[in-house]
Amino acid sequence: MNKIRKGDEVIVLAGRDRGRRGTVLKMLDFDRALVDNINLVKRHTKPNPNKGIAGGIVEKEASIHLSNVALYNPATKKADRVGIKTLEDGRRVRFFKSNGEVVDI
Repeated sequence: MNKIRKGDEVIVLAGRDRGRRGTVLKMLDFDRALVDNINLVKRHTKPNPNKGIAGGIVEKEASIHLSNVALYNPATKKADRVGIKTLEDGRRVRFFKSNGEVVDI
């Protein structure tokens, strides 16, 4: 079970976007993610009329390593570490380490 998933709100811990908050758009690998408006890079693209792609400089999100992001805890309004525990009914859920509150219900 992954501690960070698609749709989670995260805070960047390291890098030029440190302290910024965003939503995970896509999990690329087991250790990398695309986060909305975080780690923006400029990509120089050639025009391709067959695919309808206009050329120019395109700004898009690059992947960021999961060690550089942490899940946002709305109760404390800070980044928080996440653990995994099993409930009485057998479901495995994520919880915040600081206050023990369950992330997904």
